[in-house]
Order: sequence, then C-alpha cells, then structure tokens
Amino acid sequence: MKFPSLASLAAIWMLIHTVHTVAAEDTITVAWRIKPPHQYIENGVEKGILLDRAKQVFSVAHIPVNFVEEPAKRIWSNFSGGSKNYCSFGWYRIPERESLVQFSDIFHTDPPHTLLVSPAAIKQVSAHRSLASLMADRSLTLGVVDAVSYGPELDAMIKSSKNRIERSTTLPMIMARMVGANRASYMLIDREDWEYLKDKEDSLHQTTQMDLAGMPAGLHRYIVCSKDISSEQMQKINAGIQKVFRAKK
Repeated sequence: MKFPSLASLAAIWMLIHTVHTVAAEDTITVAWRIKPPHQYIENGVEKGILLDRAKQVFSVAHIPVNFVEEPAKRIWSNFSGGSKNYCSFGWYRIPERESLVQFSDIFHTDPPHTLLVSPAAIKQVSAHRSLASLMADRSLTLGVVDAVSYGPELDAMIKSSKNRIERSTTLPMIMARMVGANRASYMLIDREDWEYLKDKEDSLHQTTQMDLAGMPAGLHRYIVCSKDISSEQMQKINAGIQKVFRAKK
C-alpha cells in the first residue's frame, strides 16, 4: 500500500485551510441592537419583525451570515473602525453615515414618532399645540437616547431645543421607564415601540402618549454594510429585500 508523500499531505492540508479561510472571510457578520418589537430577545429566543425580515433577506440572497446582538454604540464604532464583512439593519440614512457604510434599498418605513409624557409633566406638555412650541419650553426635560438618530429633522430640533436634555446611552425602553419615573418630562418614541411596550411595562401605565402638530413624517430604514462589501453582494441583498417584500404582498 502506497502512502501519500509528505509533500502531498502538505498540499492537501493547505487546500483545506484555504477553503476554510475563504469560507470564513465570505461570511458576513450582521449586527443588531435590541429594539422591541423590531428586534429583541425573549426567554433566550431571538424575535422581532425586522430581525425575522433580515434573516429572510440574507437567506434568499444566499449570503452566509452570522447574526450577533451588539449595542448601537458598538455597532457604529465597528463601522468607524473599518470592520470588514460587517452589516447591520434598521438604520436611518443620515449624512454623517454616508462615509462609513453602504445603504441598501428601503428595508422598512416607520410611522411618525410620537411623544411619551411623564405623569408629572402632562399638564405642562398639554399646554402646547406644536412640537416646536414644546421644544422651546425651558421648564421641561427631554429624554434622549444617545448613539442613535431620530432622523435628520428631529435630530436638528433636539440640537436646537431649549428643553433641558437628559441623555443616556440606554435602550429606548429604559428611557421610557425613566419618563415613567419622572426623570424626564417626555421623550420621542417610535410609535411601533410604544404599541409594543404599553401593555408589557407596568412602569408606563401612568405615562401618556400624545401627538402634536409638526411631527416629521416617518422615515425609511435600511440595511447598512461596510464599504468592503462588494457591489455584487449589495445587489444580492437588494434583490433579497425586493423578493421578501413581494412575498408579503
């Protein structure tokens, strides 16, 4: 019986190593932040309308991926640091992100934001008829979740607001609890987030959801990917988005 030579064994090992390396390099990491009902973990199970949609998109696109949950601040730090083969989903398209990532076709469209008002501030907030008037009130405190965007129009309004600003690098649901505990007079919250949270969080039962004139229209959300992701892969992602949308009609 003739055994393979050492040179042959070395060549076989190098071939196996190369195949595994290429496969690993081709796998895209898809990071997602906790944001129910869009994406979250419940009893150890990953759930959410956008998380499920993202998994469907990459599946029909036939792109190997590894989904990982990471805080929003870390996700954008990774993009800023030049992470390779890296994507995320559910993000607004704002100017400062253009240099960091590639944007897919529209992945989701939000309804307009709404207001969540603390029990202690409901009378003061109700005295205002517009969002601009509310944000000019120096006696109120606006709770703002850092490391995310509320969209270009609301980001600009927050920046110029005369309210006291209570910033926290926390989850929107935690900020909502802070409003419920009167640590902030009010917050801007995704309407879909509120619909999910209002019956699940006892701490929010004394808060009030309110709409005022001047709230910007809901924005589109996108899948974003690092600049090294090829145009062919982005085309597959966009084709996957369109296929998933067609299947839901």
